[in-house]
Amino acid sequence: MSSVVVSLKTVEEIEEIRKSSLLVGKTLAEVARHIRPGVTTAELDSVAEKFILDHGALPSFKGYHGYRHTLCISVNEEIVHGIPGSRVVRDGDLLSVDCGVYFNGFHGDSAYTFPVGEVSAEKLNLLKVTKTSLYKGLAKAVAGNRVGDISAAIQEYAEKNGYGVVRELVGHGIGRKLHEKPEVPNYGKKGSGMLMKAGMTIAIEPMINMGSRHVRQMEDGWTVITQDRKPSAHFEHTVAVGEQQADILSSFSEIEEAISKNENISEIITTLI
Repeated sequence: MSSVVVSLKTVEEIEEIRKSSLLVGKTLAEVARHIRPGVTTAELDSVAEKFILDHGALPSFKGYHGYRHTLCISVNEEIVHGIPGSRVVRDGDLLSVDCGVYFNGFHGDSAYTFPVGEVSAEKLNLLKVTKTSLYKGLAKAVAGNRVGDISAAIQEYAEKNGYGVVRELVGHGIGRKLHEKPEVPNYGKKGSGMLMKAGMTIAIEPMINMGSRHVRQMEDGWTVITQDRKPSAHFEHTVAVGEQQADILSSFSEIEEAISKNENISEIITTLI
Protein backbone atom coordinates (compact mmCIF):
# COMPACT_ATOMS: atom_id res chain seq x y z
CA MET A 1 0.00 0.00 0.00
CA SER A 2 1.42 3.42 -0.97
CA SER A 3 1.75 5.99 1.78
CA VAL A 4 -0.06 9.32 1.61
CA VAL A 5 2.28 12.17 0.71
CA VAL A 6 1.58 15.41 2.59
CA SER A 7 3.15 18.71 1.67
CA LEU A 8 4.84 20.40 4.63
CA LYS A 9 4.92 24.17 4.15
CA THR A 10 7.80 26.52 4.84
CA VAL A 11 7.34 29.54 7.10
CA GLU A 12 7.16 31.70 3.97
CA GLU A 13 4.51 29.51 2.36
CA ILE A 14 2.42 29.54 5.53
CA GLU A 15 2.49 33.33 5.47
CA GLU A 16 1.18 33.31 1.88
CA ILE A 17 -1.64 30.94 2.91
CA ARG A 18 -2.37 33.32 5.79
CA LYS A 19 -2.77 36.21 3.33
CA SER A 20 -5.24 34.21 1.26
CA SER A 21 -7.09 33.03 4.37
CA LEU A 22 -7.37 36.53 5.84
CA LEU A 23 -8.78 37.75 2.53
CA VAL A 24 -11.44 35.04 2.82
CA GLY A 25 -12.40 36.49 6.22
CA LYS A 26 -12.58 40.00 4.77
CA THR A 27 -14.75 38.68 1.94
CA LEU A 28 -17.14 36.95 4.35
CA ALA A 29 -17.28 40.18 6.37
CA GLU A 30 -18.28 42.07 3.21
CA VAL A 31 -20.96 39.45 2.54
CA ALA A 32 -22.17 39.83 6.14
CA ARG A 33 -22.73 43.55 5.57
CA HIS A 34 -25.22 42.69 2.81
CA ILE A 35 -27.16 39.91 4.55
CA ARG A 36 -30.79 40.82 5.18
CA PRO A 37 -34.21 39.28 4.60
CA GLY A 38 -35.10 39.79 0.95
CA VAL A 39 -31.60 39.55 -0.54
CA THR A 40 -30.99 36.66 -2.94
CA THR A 41 -28.11 34.24 -2.60
CA ALA A 42 -26.99 35.25 -6.12
CA GLU A 43 -26.68 38.87 -4.97
CA LEU A 44 -24.46 37.81 -2.07
CA ASP A 45 -22.35 35.75 -4.46
CA SER A 46 -21.84 38.81 -6.69
CA VAL A 47 -20.73 40.87 -3.68
CA ALA A 48 -18.09 38.26 -2.84
CA GLU A 49 -16.79 37.87 -6.38
CA LYS A 50 -16.38 41.61 -6.89
CA PHE A 51 -14.63 41.97 -3.51
CA ILE A 52 -12.15 39.17 -4.24
CA LEU A 53 -11.33 40.42 -7.73
CA ASP A 54 -10.97 44.00 -6.48
CA HIS A 55 -8.30 42.73 -4.07
CA GLY A 56 -6.24 41.14 -6.83
CA ALA A 57 -7.22 37.55 -6.06
CA LEU A 58 -9.40 34.87 -7.65
CA PRO A 59 -12.32 32.87 -6.23
CA SER A 60 -11.02 29.37 -5.49
CA PHE A 61 -14.37 27.70 -6.08
CA LYS A 62 -15.24 29.22 -9.46
CA GLY A 63 -14.39 26.68 -12.14
CA TYR A 64 -13.53 23.96 -9.61
CA HIS A 65 -14.89 20.74 -11.14
CA GLY A 66 -17.18 22.93 -13.22
CA TYR A 67 -18.65 24.92 -10.31
CA ARG A 68 -19.79 28.30 -11.65
CA HIS A 69 -19.95 30.48 -8.54
CA THR A 70 -17.70 32.22 -6.01
CA LEU A 71 -19.48 31.07 -2.85
CA CYS A 72 -21.32 28.02 -1.65
CA ILE A 73 -24.40 29.30 0.19
CA SER A 74 -26.38 26.66 2.07
CA VAL A 75 -29.68 27.53 3.74
CA ASN A 76 -31.24 25.73 6.73
CA GLU A 77 -31.33 22.00 5.90
CA GLU A 78 -28.65 22.46 3.21
CA ILE A 79 -25.35 21.35 4.73
CA VAL A 80 -22.81 22.43 2.13
CA HIS A 81 -22.32 23.22 -1.58
CA GLY A 82 -25.56 25.18 -1.93
CA ILE A 83 -25.58 26.95 -5.30
CA PRO A 84 -26.25 30.72 -5.27
CA GLY A 85 -29.29 31.71 -7.29
CA SER A 86 -32.75 33.23 -7.02
CA ARG A 87 -33.43 31.90 -3.52
CA VAL A 88 -34.50 34.74 -1.24
CA VAL A 89 -33.06 34.91 2.27
CA ARG A 90 -35.82 34.98 4.89
CA ASP A 91 -36.11 35.97 8.52
CA GLY A 92 -35.19 32.99 10.71
CA ASP A 93 -32.90 31.33 8.15
CA LEU A 94 -29.50 29.87 8.86
CA LEU A 95 -27.12 30.87 6.08
CA SER A 96 -23.90 28.84 5.79
CA VAL A 97 -21.44 30.69 3.56
CA ASP A 98 -18.28 28.89 2.40
CA CYS A 99 -15.58 30.84 0.55
CA GLY A 100 -12.17 30.15 -0.95
CA VAL A 101 -9.59 32.60 -2.28
CA TYR A 102 -6.57 32.01 -4.52
CA PHE A 103 -3.86 34.64 -4.07
CA ASN A 104 -0.12 34.61 -4.89
CA GLY A 105 -0.24 30.91 -5.69
CA PHE A 106 -1.99 29.71 -2.53
CA HIS A 107 -5.53 29.01 -1.41
CA GLY A 108 -7.38 30.02 1.76
CA ASP A 109 -10.70 28.51 2.84
CA SER A 110 -13.19 29.42 5.55
CA ALA A 111 -16.90 29.19 6.33
CA TYR A 112 -19.34 30.84 8.70
CA THR A 113 -23.03 30.23 9.43
CA PHE A 114 -25.11 33.38 9.87
CA PRO A 115 -28.42 33.46 11.80
CA VAL A 116 -30.68 35.85 9.86
CA GLY A 117 -33.19 37.99 11.74
CA GLU A 118 -35.18 36.40 14.55
CA VAL A 119 -33.72 32.91 14.89
CA SER A 120 -35.05 30.27 17.27
CA ALA A 121 -33.08 29.40 20.41
CA GLU A 122 -32.77 25.85 19.04
CA LYS A 123 -31.00 27.07 15.90
CA LEU A 124 -28.75 29.44 17.84
CA ASN A 125 -27.66 26.61 20.10
CA LEU A 126 -26.78 24.50 17.05
CA LEU A 127 -24.54 27.33 15.86
CA LYS A 128 -22.89 27.74 19.26
CA VAL A 129 -22.10 24.04 19.52
CA THR A 130 -20.85 23.77 15.94
CA LYS A 131 -18.58 26.79 16.28
CA THR A 132 -17.23 25.61 19.62
CA SER A 133 -16.62 22.14 18.16
CA LEU A 134 -14.39 23.77 15.54
CA TYR A 135 -12.19 25.25 18.26
CA LYS A 136 -12.20 21.97 20.19
CA GLY A 137 -10.85 20.30 17.05
CA LEU A 138 -8.25 22.86 16.10
CA ALA A 139 -6.82 22.80 19.63
CA LYS A 140 -5.63 19.28 18.71
CA ALA A 141 -3.84 20.43 15.52
CA VAL A 142 -0.45 20.08 17.18
CA ALA A 143 2.66 18.24 16.05
CA GLY A 144 2.77 14.76 17.57
CA ASN A 145 -1.00 14.38 17.65
CA ARG A 146 -2.89 12.44 15.03
CA VAL A 147 -5.66 13.59 12.71
CA GLY A 148 -8.06 11.36 14.66
CA ASP A 149 -7.48 13.53 17.73
CA ILE A 150 -9.04 16.48 15.85
CA SER A 151 -11.85 14.25 14.61
CA ALA A 152 -12.64 12.79 18.04
CA ALA A 153 -12.68 16.19 19.76
CA ILE A 154 -15.25 17.50 17.29
CA GLN A 155 -17.41 14.39 17.36
CA GLU A 156 -17.42 14.00 21.13
CA TYR A 157 -18.44 17.61 21.75
CA ALA A 158 -21.18 17.68 19.09
CA GLU A 159 -22.66 14.31 20.02
CA LYS A 160 -22.52 15.13 23.74
CA ASN A 161 -24.83 18.02 22.89
CA GLY A 162 -27.22 15.75 21.01
CA TYR A 163 -26.33 16.60 17.42
CA GLY A 164 -25.48 14.54 14.33
CA VAL A 165 -21.97 14.73 12.87
CA VAL A 166 -21.80 14.53 9.07
CA ARG A 167 -19.46 11.77 7.88
CA GLU A 168 -19.65 11.98 4.10
CA LEU A 169 -17.92 15.38 3.94
CA VAL A 170 -14.63 16.18 5.62
CA GLY A 171 -11.93 18.79 6.10
CA HIS A 172 -8.75 18.66 4.06
CA GLY A 173 -5.20 19.74 3.49
CA ILE A 174 -4.77 23.06 1.68
CA GLY A 175 -1.99 25.01 -0.01
CA ARG A 176 -1.13 25.36 -3.68
CA LYS A 177 -4.21 23.22 -4.29
CA LEU A 178 -7.59 23.85 -2.71
CA HIS A 179 -7.87 20.23 -1.60
CA GLU A 180 -4.72 18.40 -0.57
CA LYS A 181 -3.97 15.44 1.68
CA PRO A 182 -4.79 14.59 4.40
CA GLU A 183 -8.54 14.34 4.77
CA VAL A 184 -9.68 15.63 8.16
CA PRO A 185 -12.94 13.90 9.21
CA ASN A 186 -15.17 15.39 11.89
CA TYR A 187 -15.58 11.96 13.50
CA GLY A 188 -13.07 9.35 14.57
CA LYS A 189 -10.97 7.85 17.34
CA LYS A 190 -8.26 9.49 19.40
CA GLY A 191 -4.80 8.31 18.41
CA SER A 192 -5.89 7.20 14.94
CA GLY A 193 -5.05 8.56 11.52
CA MET A 194 -2.02 10.39 10.18
CA LEU A 195 0.65 11.70 12.53
CA MET A 196 0.66 15.50 12.31
CA LYS A 197 3.85 17.47 11.81
CA ALA A 198 4.62 21.17 12.06
CA GLY A 199 4.13 22.79 8.66
CA MET A 200 1.02 20.84 7.71
CA THR A 201 -1.76 23.21 6.63
CA ILE A 202 -5.33 21.97 6.93
CA ALA A 203 -8.90 23.21 6.74
CA ILE A 204 -10.94 22.03 9.71
CA GLU A 205 -14.67 22.31 9.06
CA PRO A 206 -17.27 20.65 11.27
CA MET A 207 -20.68 20.18 9.64
CA ILE A 208 -23.17 19.47 12.39
CA ASN A 209 -26.85 18.59 12.04
CA MET A 210 -29.65 19.38 14.46
CA GLY A 211 -31.08 15.91 13.81
CA SER A 212 -29.45 12.76 12.49
CA ARG A 213 -26.07 12.66 10.76
CA HIS A 214 -27.52 11.24 7.54
CA VAL A 215 -27.37 13.26 4.34
CA ARG A 216 -28.79 13.30 0.82
CA GLN A 217 -27.35 14.64 -2.44
CA MET A 218 -29.67 16.88 -4.46
CA GLU A 219 -30.22 16.45 -8.20
CA ASP A 220 -28.14 19.55 -8.99
CA GLY A 221 -25.07 17.42 -8.28
CA TRP A 222 -23.72 19.84 -5.65
CA THR A 223 -26.10 20.64 -2.80
CA VAL A 224 -26.01 18.22 0.15
CA ILE A 225 -28.96 18.34 2.57
CA THR A 226 -29.92 16.63 5.81
CA GLN A 227 -31.97 13.52 5.20
CA ASP A 228 -34.48 14.51 7.89
CA ARG A 229 -34.62 18.13 6.61
CA LYS A 230 -33.55 19.54 9.98
CA PRO A 231 -31.10 22.49 10.01
CA SER A 232 -27.34 22.12 9.73
CA ALA A 233 -24.43 24.43 10.56
CA HIS A 234 -20.90 24.77 9.19
CA PHE A 235 -17.84 26.65 10.46
CA GLU A 236 -14.33 26.40 9.01
CA HIS A 237 -10.83 27.69 9.67
CA THR A 238 -7.61 27.19 7.73
CA VAL A 239 -4.82 26.38 10.21
CA ALA A 240 -1.16 25.46 10.30
CA VAL A 241 -0.14 22.63 12.61
CA GLY A 242 2.30 24.00 15.20
CA GLU A 243 4.78 22.52 17.65
CA GLN A 244 2.88 23.86 20.67
CA GLN A 245 -0.50 24.94 19.28
CA ALA A 246 -2.38 25.44 16.04
CA ASP A 247 -1.77 28.67 14.13
CA ILE A 248 -5.18 29.86 12.90
CA LEU A 249 -4.52 31.42 9.49
CA SER A 250 -8.07 32.55 8.76
CA SER A 251 -10.04 34.90 11.01
CA PHE A 252 -13.61 35.43 12.17
CA SER A 253 -12.86 38.81 13.79
CA GLU A 254 -13.85 41.03 10.85
CA ILE A 255 -16.87 38.85 10.13
CA GLU A 256 -18.08 39.24 13.70
CA GLU A 257 -17.41 42.97 13.67
CA ALA A 258 -19.63 43.21 10.58
CA ILE A 259 -22.28 41.08 12.30
CA SER A 260 -22.28 43.42 15.32
CA LYS A 261 -23.18 46.31 13.00
CA ASN A 262 -25.87 44.48 11.04
CA GLU A 263 -29.17 44.34 12.91
CA ASN A 264 -30.35 41.64 10.50
CA ILE A 265 -27.89 39.06 11.92
CA SER A 266 -27.95 37.64 15.43
CA GLU A 267 -24.63 37.33 17.26
CA ILE A 268 -23.43 33.87 18.29
CA ILE A 269 -22.04 33.76 21.81
CA THR A 270 -19.76 30.74 22.22
CA THR A 271 -17.47 29.38 24.88
CA LEU A 272 -14.11 29.12 23.15
CA ILE A 273 -11.16 27.19 24.55
